Amino acid sequence: MTDSDQRPTTPPPTSRGKIAKRLLPGGTEPDPRFTLANERTFLAWIRTSLALLAGGIAIEAFTSDLFLEPVRKGLAVLLLLLGMLLSAGAAVRWLRVERSMRNKTPLPLPLIVPLLAGAGALAAGVVLVFILWR
Repeated sequence: MTDSDQRPTTPPPTSRGKIAKRLLPGGTEPDPRFTLANERTFLAWIRTSLALLAGGIAIEAFTSDLFLEPVRKGLAVLLLLLGMLLSAGAAVRWLRVERSMRNKTPLPLPLIVPLLAGAGALAAGVVLVFILWR
């Protein structure tokens, strides 16, 4: 028996599934630390999305004595739509960043940031006006 027969062999790298091959075509596998950081960022956006959804539900359920009905419903719908858009935007952002890392291209701009900032400012403005008005 030779030395080469006794050395442990490393198994060949496992290939990704069909969905991963379709979503992440080409390129090279990035450093796992960057992939995990991208995933943590995605999860942070999802937490923010869930908070907006909870806020929309809370506005509708618990503020009937504070806001007029059209304002309450409008604010709740705004927060719920923003939560839905942010959740979808987080998924798109994760995929675009992952593709950029695999292809060693510049990272895409986070287009969901201005959306979140604008809608959040609008919702806060509505609440502020009604608190000052009462």
